[in-house]
Amino acid sequence: MRRIVIAALMASTPAFAAATVTATDAWVRGTVPSQDTTGAFMTLTSTEDAKLVGVSTPIANIAEVHQTTNHGGMMHMEATPSLALPKGKPVPLQPGGYHVMLMGVKGPVKADTKVPLTLTIEDAKGKRSTVTVKATVRPLGQ
Repeated sequence: MRRIVIAALMASTPAFAAATVTATDAWVRGTVPSQDTTGAFMTLTSTEDAKLVGVSTPIANIAEVHQTTNHGGMMHMEATPSLALPKGKPVPLQPGGYHVMLMGVKGPVKADTKVPLTLTIEDAKGKRSTVTVKATVRPLGQ
């Protein structure tokens, strides 16, 4: 009897599977003394349609998803409330595009250290989960 119950539960699991999001090539741009903002970059891939709806880190007071846009020949960065993560499609967060802005950085961000980032993901049904990423700090200028 026990085997039947387990098999039934396993068979029903995929219908309730939440999106799994992976982050690859995660990095943060290093800072110079007195600099209190920097960016975090990576590529996100989701197993189901989902969206990135928040970011946090202990190294900064504010972490937001931003988009770089061109308004009348001037480049601007604007916060965006969410970033779509279509099923199976890599979504780059990169300089000059979507990225994570870290503002109110609490101290120097030094090359070759790791920065913990917690990404809040919302699946198509509105269920939220988090993904923890350890991003390597690259020297300023890379």
